[in-house]
Amino acid sequence: MRHSNNVTLMNITLKPGQSIFDQVVFAATKAFVSGEYQPGQAFPSVRALAAELKIHPNTAHKVIQHLIQERWLEARPGIGTVVAEPPQARHGDKRRLLREEVEQLVVEAKRVGVQLKDVVDAIADRWSALDRNKDMDGRK
Repeated sequence: MRHSNNVTLMNITLKPGQSIFDQVVFAATKAFVSGEYQPGQAFPSVRALAAELKIHPNTAHKVIQHLIQERWLEARPGIGTVVAEPPQARHGDKRRLLREEVEQLVVEAKRVGVQLKDVVDAIADRWSALDRNKDMDGRK
């Protein structure tokens, strides 16, 4: 199996005013869920990630360690960091998602005047887009 450090980390444009760490972790997780990264595929090293995203190496290291801790990545001696099999949800993950994350979405939607139907439609669109990306990646 050949591993390459030329893998481009998801298309990410870092936004000012938001945590770089959170943005990169979210983009990586989205890439894993959508199938942009496949299990066993090499993940950029700390140095490559920092250079590619123009972020501090300490931030890149923190991102990679977090993704290892969350079981999205595995550190393999002599090989490097690779994408793991998608982890099973931990006890409480679903409850936290449905309680906290959805509440944040609802509060923001109400704050900016978005209707419930538009929120549901937007969720369905993003869900379908991630599934399409995964299906397309599986056919490569």
